[in-house]
Parts: sequence; C-alpha cells; structure tokens
Amino acid sequence: MADDLSFGEVLKAVFPLLDGKDLASCMGVCRQWRDVARDDYFWKCLCSQRWPSVCKRPFPLMCSYHKLFVTFSKRHRRRTLLPPRLSFDNLEFYIDLWAEERLLFSEVVPGNVLQSGIKTPPSGICDVLRVHLEGPDYKMTMPVEPRFSIPLSQTISVSVFVGRKDTNKMACIVNRSVFDYVDATAFRALAFDYLDFSPNYPFVSGIRAWMSLLFMEDGNDGVIDVFGIEIDFCDAASSEDEVLWLLDMLDWK
Repeated sequence: MADDLSFGEVLKAVFPLLDGKDLASCMGVCRQWRDVARDDYFWKCLCSQRWPSVCKRPFPLMCSYHKLFVTFSKRHRRRTLLPPRLSFDNLEFYIDLWAEERLLFSEVVPGNVLQSGIKTPPSGICDVLRVHLEGPDYKMTMPVEPRFSIPLSQTISVSVFVGRKDTNKMACIVNRSVFDYVDATAFRALAFDYLDFSPNYPFVSGIRAWMSLLFMEDGNDGVIDVFGIEIDFCDAASSEDEVLWLLDMLDWK
C-alpha cells in the first residue's frame, strides 16, 4: 500500500509536466494511471496554457477541464454532407444573354445538361481553357448552339434563374449582371452576382455566382466567338452535392 501511495505521488509530480496528448495516453496505461490523470487540476493547467482567460472565470465550468481540453484542442475533420434534397433532374435553368438591348441567347436548360457539362471541348480552344474545363474544380458547363460572336465594345449582360419542377417555384442566381472582365489569356468573359438566400438562413451572405462565356479567337480584333457557358459557385461550393445544397438555400418564390 505504501508503495502504491508513493508511486501515485510520483505520477502527480510528473503528470503536470506532460502535454495533453501524452497525458491522455497515460490514462490508457492502467487503472491507477487513469485515476490519477483524471484529476481535473492537470487539465486545468493545460487549459490555462492554451486559453488562460477561460480559467479566470469566477464560476466553475459546467463541464470538466478535461472535456474542455479534449473538445477544443483537436482538429475536427470536415463533416460529410448529408445527401442533398435537390437533384439536377428536378431543376431547370433559364439563361438569357443580351448585347446592349439585343437578345443573343435565351434557353431553358435542363439541370442534367449543365450537370453533364461540355464532354468534348471544340478543337481550336486554347490550352489554358482546355486545362480549366478538364480540371477537378466543380463547374456547370454547356455548349452554345449555334455559336455567336460579340464585339467587346458592346455591353454584354446575363440573367440566370432556376426553377424546381416539384414545387413550381423559382429563384434568382444572376440578375442582369454585366460581363465587365475579360480574361484574354484564358479566353473567358466573367460576370457575377451575389446569391439571394432564404430568410431561413439569415447569416449566409456574400456568396457569389459566377457566369463565364467561353470563347475562341474570332480572327477579328475586338470580337469573341462564344462556344460555351459556365456557371460556378467557387466561393462556397466545390462539389455537386455542395452546389445542390447551396441552391436549396436560395430564396425560392
């Protein structure tokens, strides 16, 4: 018994010198080590090193310092999303493009068309754009048929709405936004708008929907030959499920 007591005193002298990972490991050695290492004093010392202000509160914690340390010291893995409640089969997109006040393109696009994307990029596109289209970043793309050419001197604008077949409701993604940036090296003209979310998500804001015109050289200076359209939500969504969850949070009317 005396040996056990003396050994316990040794543990009490050593444990305050350990970091949280080692102290947690000691709890798994045997029952005696676990009982000694469970003393909340040791864990309060560790918490005071990481979050000293927490240990200055006048009233005791509702939980133990051991639980506090274990809960907030480890890095949490990204949680797996639940399956989205929407599907592309249940969506359709309404895309309208104008050059000044002249309508260039107006189509009702089934969701699975944007989901499938441009499977075979046309010959003649630049390598930068080809790498972008074949890259891992999630994007929704579709070919434009027939193609059309646009003088860069004109103001080009776009609207994109999305509809749900199950509820017959609609939401806005882009509302008459202007393509005010042309990346001549990547052959993309870009416009964006901020998504309008449902009041059920009051703290979600500042997420942009990006719309790109994909083009090739026309052979004429100042003119772009548009062969495709791209939509992405790279501010917040990087997979198909994330895009569907994002669309589900829109302000459906």
